[in-house]
Amino acid sequence: MFDSSDYPQSLNEALFESWLEEGRSKKISYNYLLIIWNAFEEKYLPVYVEDRSEFNSFEFYPNNSREEGLIAVYDLYSGSRVALDNR
Repeated sequence: MFDSSDYPQSLNEALFESWLEEGRSKKISYNYLLIIWNAFEEKYLPVYVEDRSEFNSFEFYPNNSREEGLIAVYDLYSGSRVALDNR
């Protein structure tokens, strides 16, 4: 995943699938998986959120001024990518 020059590096598909499964199995009913790029550690991180309003607390990569930037959002249950207004 993310195998293009638009992204800092590719993401292993098996790791992505494990993040979806992890989010689905949490006791809190999360609905979304956010893929975050951590520039300091140079790796992707999963963040789980309950609703769309929580997307706003993340800046988009590469337009972010922080250490972390939002790459993509996925629905945990369908596995489909969520279209974002800023992308």
